[in-house]
Amino acid sequence: MKKIIALLLIAVMVICFAACGGKTDNDATVPSANSNAEEQGVNADEGASQSAAAATPAELTGKLNLINLDDRDPSVLKGIVIKGNCAGTADGFNGRESSLTDVRCIFELNEWVEFYPDTDKEYALRVWILKHRDDQEYYNTAKFSDLDPNFASYCDLHYPADEDNPDEYPWGSFYLNPSECEPGYYDFVFTYEGKAIATLLTRFYAENELSDKSDAELEALMHEAK
Repeated sequence: MKKIIALLLIAVMVICFAACGGKTDNDATVPSANSNAEEQGVNADEGASQSAAAATPAELTGKLNLINLDDRDPSVLKGIVIKGNCAGTADGFNGRESSLTDVRCIFELNEWVEFYPDTDKEYALRVWILKHRDDQEYYNTAKFSDLDPNFASYCDLHYPADEDNPDEYPWGSFYLNPSECEPGYYDFVFTYEGKAIATLLTRFYAENELSDKSDAELEALMHEAK
Protein backbone atom coordinates (compact mmCIF):
# COMPACT_ATOMS: atom_id res chain seq x y z
CA MET A 1 0.00 0.00 0.00
CA LYS A 2 2.84 2.37 0.92
CA LYS A 3 4.49 1.68 -2.44
CA ILE A 4 1.27 2.60 -4.27
CA ILE A 5 0.93 5.87 -2.34
CA ALA A 6 4.58 6.71 -3.04
CA LEU A 7 4.11 6.06 -6.75
CA LEU A 8 1.02 8.30 -6.78
CA LEU A 9 2.93 11.12 -5.05
CA ILE A 10 5.77 10.84 -7.57
CA ALA A 11 3.27 10.99 -10.46
CA VAL A 12 1.57 14.09 -9.01
CA MET A 13 4.96 15.83 -8.60
CA VAL A 14 5.96 15.05 -12.21
CA ILE A 15 2.66 16.47 -13.49
CA CYS A 16 3.11 19.68 -11.41
CA PHE A 17 6.66 20.21 -12.68
CA ALA A 18 5.52 19.75 -16.29
CA ALA A 19 2.70 22.24 -15.82
CA CYS A 20 5.06 24.86 -14.36
CA GLY A 21 7.57 24.41 -17.14
CA GLY A 22 4.90 24.82 -19.82
CA LYS A 23 3.63 28.03 -18.25
CA THR A 24 7.13 29.55 -18.18
CA ASP A 25 7.67 28.82 -21.88
CA ASN A 26 4.35 30.40 -22.87
CA ASP A 27 5.04 33.52 -20.82
CA ALA A 28 8.37 33.96 -22.61
CA THR A 29 6.83 33.86 -26.09
CA VAL A 30 3.80 36.13 -25.57
CA PRO A 31 4.69 39.79 -26.36
CA SER A 32 3.91 42.46 -23.80
CA ALA A 33 0.76 44.45 -24.57
CA ASN A 34 2.57 47.61 -23.49
CA SER A 35 5.57 46.99 -25.75
CA ASN A 36 3.19 46.31 -28.65
CA ALA A 37 1.41 49.60 -28.06
CA GLU A 38 4.71 51.46 -27.78
CA GLU A 39 5.94 49.93 -31.06
CA GLN A 40 2.70 50.87 -32.80
CA GLY A 41 3.02 54.37 -31.40
CA VAL A 42 6.52 54.74 -32.83
CA ASN A 43 5.35 53.50 -36.23
CA ALA A 44 2.40 55.89 -36.14
CA ASP A 45 4.68 58.80 -35.29
CA GLU A 46 7.03 57.87 -38.15
CA GLY A 47 4.08 57.66 -40.55
CA ALA A 48 2.77 61.02 -39.39
CA SER A 49 6.20 62.60 -39.87
CA GLN A 50 6.49 61.15 -43.37
CA SER A 51 2.98 62.37 -44.24
CA ALA A 52 3.81 65.84 -42.92
CA ALA A 53 7.02 65.90 -44.96
CA ALA A 54 5.15 64.82 -48.10
CA ALA A 55 2.57 67.57 -47.53
CA THR A 56 5.17 70.37 -47.23
CA PRO A 57 4.13 73.05 -49.73
CA ALA A 58 6.45 74.35 -52.43
CA GLU A 59 8.14 77.65 -51.57
CA LEU A 60 8.21 80.51 -54.06
CA THR A 61 11.47 82.46 -54.27
CA GLY A 62 11.41 84.20 -57.67
CA LYS A 63 14.86 82.71 -58.25
CA LEU A 64 15.85 80.68 -61.29
CA ASN A 65 17.60 77.41 -60.57
CA LEU A 66 20.39 77.16 -63.14
CA ILE A 67 21.27 73.65 -64.26
CA ASN A 68 25.02 73.52 -64.67
CA LEU A 69 26.00 70.31 -66.43
CA ASP A 70 28.99 69.56 -68.64
CA ASP A 71 26.99 69.16 -71.82
CA ARG A 72 25.12 72.49 -71.70
CA ASP A 73 25.89 76.11 -70.94
CA PRO A 74 23.63 77.79 -68.36
CA SER A 75 25.00 81.21 -69.35
CA VAL A 76 22.75 81.00 -72.43
CA LEU A 77 20.17 82.61 -70.13
CA LYS A 78 21.73 85.59 -68.34
CA GLY A 79 18.46 86.91 -66.91
CA ILE A 80 14.78 87.32 -67.72
CA VAL A 81 11.72 89.50 -67.27
CA ILE A 82 8.33 87.78 -67.09
CA LYS A 83 5.15 89.87 -67.29
CA GLY A 84 1.42 89.25 -67.23
CA ASN A 85 -1.49 91.22 -68.66
CA CYS A 86 -4.02 90.79 -65.82
CA ALA A 87 -2.27 91.49 -62.53
CA GLY A 88 0.16 94.25 -61.59
CA THR A 89 1.07 97.60 -63.12
CA ALA A 90 3.58 98.20 -65.90
CA ASP A 91 5.79 100.38 -63.73
CA GLY A 92 5.39 98.29 -60.57
CA PHE A 93 4.91 94.56 -60.31
CA ASN A 94 5.48 94.07 -64.05
CA GLY A 95 8.29 96.63 -64.23
CA ARG A 96 11.10 94.46 -62.92
CA GLU A 97 14.63 94.57 -64.30
CA SER A 98 16.07 91.48 -65.97
CA SER A 99 17.22 89.13 -63.23
CA LEU A 100 17.94 85.54 -62.26
CA THR A 101 16.98 86.04 -58.62
CA ASP A 102 13.94 88.36 -58.62
CA VAL A 103 11.61 87.13 -61.35
CA ARG A 104 7.82 87.38 -61.31
CA CYS A 105 6.48 83.94 -60.42
CA ILE A 106 2.73 84.32 -59.68
CA PHE A 107 0.03 84.52 -62.34
CA GLU A 108 -3.65 83.84 -62.97
CA LEU A 109 -5.12 81.14 -65.14
CA ASN A 110 -6.11 82.70 -68.47
CA GLU A 111 -3.51 85.47 -68.06
CA TRP A 112 -1.12 86.00 -70.95
CA VAL A 113 2.42 85.42 -69.66
CA GLU A 114 5.16 87.19 -71.66
CA PHE A 115 8.89 86.40 -71.70
CA TYR A 116 11.73 88.89 -72.25
CA PRO A 117 14.94 86.87 -71.91
CA ASP A 118 18.43 88.32 -71.63
CA THR A 119 20.18 86.12 -74.17
CA ASP A 120 21.88 86.37 -77.54
CA LYS A 121 19.58 86.91 -80.51
CA GLU A 122 20.58 83.69 -82.23
CA TYR A 123 19.54 81.48 -79.33
CA ALA A 124 16.15 79.81 -79.65
CA LEU A 125 14.81 78.73 -76.28
CA ARG A 126 11.68 76.87 -75.27
CA VAL A 127 9.84 77.09 -71.95
CA TRP A 128 7.98 73.98 -70.85
CA ILE A 129 5.19 74.57 -68.33
CA LEU A 130 4.78 71.47 -66.18
CA LYS A 131 2.98 70.72 -62.95
CA HIS A 132 5.49 71.13 -60.13
CA ARG A 133 7.57 68.11 -59.21
CA ASP A 134 9.37 67.70 -55.89
CA ASP A 135 12.23 65.81 -57.55
CA GLN A 136 13.76 68.76 -59.38
CA GLU A 137 16.84 66.72 -60.31
CA TYR A 138 14.58 64.93 -62.78
CA TYR A 139 15.00 67.89 -65.12
CA ASN A 140 18.79 67.38 -65.33
CA THR A 141 18.32 64.46 -67.72
CA ALA A 142 14.65 64.71 -68.74
CA LYS A 143 13.50 64.32 -72.32
CA PHE A 144 10.64 66.74 -72.85
CA SER A 145 7.42 65.77 -74.60
CA ASP A 146 3.83 66.94 -74.78
CA LEU A 147 2.95 63.37 -73.79
CA ASP A 148 4.36 63.97 -70.31
CA PRO A 149 1.45 63.58 -67.83
CA ASN A 150 2.61 66.75 -66.07
CA PHE A 151 2.62 68.74 -69.32
CA ALA A 152 0.46 71.90 -69.27
CA SER A 153 1.87 73.99 -72.15
CA TYR A 154 5.06 75.20 -73.80
CA CYS A 155 6.25 78.45 -75.31
CA ASP A 156 8.97 78.99 -77.95
CA LEU A 157 11.17 82.06 -77.43
CA HIS A 158 12.57 83.76 -80.55
CA TYR A 159 14.01 87.23 -80.97
CA PRO A 160 11.16 89.31 -82.52
CA ALA A 161 13.26 90.79 -85.33
CA ASP A 162 10.21 91.63 -87.48
CA GLU A 163 8.63 93.91 -84.87
CA ASP A 164 9.01 97.70 -84.93
CA ASN A 165 10.62 97.75 -81.47
CA PRO A 166 12.03 94.23 -81.11
CA ASP A 167 13.94 94.99 -77.91
CA GLU A 168 10.67 95.94 -76.21
CA TYR A 169 8.58 93.11 -77.65
CA PRO A 170 8.14 89.72 -75.95
CA TRP A 171 10.02 86.75 -77.36
CA GLY A 172 7.03 84.54 -76.69
CA SER A 173 3.84 84.26 -74.64
CA PHE A 174 1.25 81.72 -73.51
CA TYR A 175 -1.68 81.29 -71.14
CA LEU A 176 -3.12 78.37 -69.19
CA ASN A 177 -6.74 77.68 -70.07
CA PRO A 178 -8.79 77.37 -66.83
CA SER A 179 -10.98 74.71 -68.45
CA GLU A 180 -7.90 72.51 -68.92
CA CYS A 181 -5.59 73.46 -66.04
CA GLU A 182 -6.06 73.81 -62.31
CA PRO A 183 -4.70 76.49 -59.96
CA GLY A 184 -1.52 75.40 -58.21
CA TYR A 185 2.25 75.20 -58.50
CA TYR A 186 3.96 74.79 -61.86
CA ASP A 187 7.56 74.58 -63.07
CA PHE A 188 8.81 76.80 -65.89
CA VAL A 189 11.60 74.72 -67.45
CA PHE A 190 13.82 76.70 -69.82
CA THR A 191 15.43 74.46 -72.43
CA TYR A 192 18.08 74.97 -75.08
CA GLU A 193 18.67 72.38 -77.80
CA GLY A 194 16.19 70.12 -76.03
CA LYS A 195 17.93 70.15 -72.64
CA ALA A 196 17.02 72.03 -69.48
CA ILE A 197 19.22 74.99 -68.54
CA ALA A 198 17.07 76.55 -65.78
CA THR A 199 13.84 76.11 -63.83
CA LEU A 200 11.53 78.53 -62.04
CA LEU A 201 8.88 77.54 -59.51
CA THR A 202 5.64 79.44 -60.20
CA ARG A 203 2.10 79.52 -58.89
CA PHE A 204 -1.08 80.01 -60.89
CA TYR A 205 -4.14 81.33 -59.09
CA ALA A 206 -7.75 80.99 -60.17
CA GLU A 207 -8.99 83.34 -62.89
CA ASN A 208 -9.58 86.92 -61.57
CA GLU A 209 -8.10 86.05 -58.16
CA LEU A 210 -5.17 88.47 -58.56
CA SER A 211 -6.63 91.11 -60.87
CA ASP A 212 -7.82 93.50 -58.15
CA LYS A 213 -4.74 93.26 -55.94
CA SER A 214 -2.26 96.13 -55.64
CA ASP A 215 1.42 95.81 -56.50
CA ALA A 216 2.23 95.64 -52.79
CA GLU A 217 -0.27 92.84 -52.23
CA LEU A 218 1.13 90.93 -55.20
CA GLU A 219 4.67 91.33 -53.87
CA ALA A 220 3.54 90.01 -50.50
CA LEU A 221 1.96 86.96 -52.13
CA MET A 222 5.04 86.29 -54.22
CA HIS A 223 7.28 86.34 -51.17
CA GLU A 224 4.87 84.86 -48.62
CA ALA A 225 6.99 81.76 -48.14
CA LYS A 226 10.26 83.61 -47.51
